[in-house]
Amino acid sequence: MDLVRVILAILLPPLGVFLQVGFGLQFWINILLTLLGYIPGIVHAIWIIARR
Repeated sequence: MDLVRVILAILLPPLGVFLQVGFGLQFWINILLTLLGYIPGIVHAIWIIARR
């Protein structure tokens, strides 16, 4: 399942974070990072998935 989350995190970073933590603070941080730049959103999403 982590492989699917990582692939989703690369395609749509907020979706990967949502599947990992739900509508928590990390999800909203990821939305902000993705809006500011796609790469920071991807890095944050993969970090959240790998951390848990």
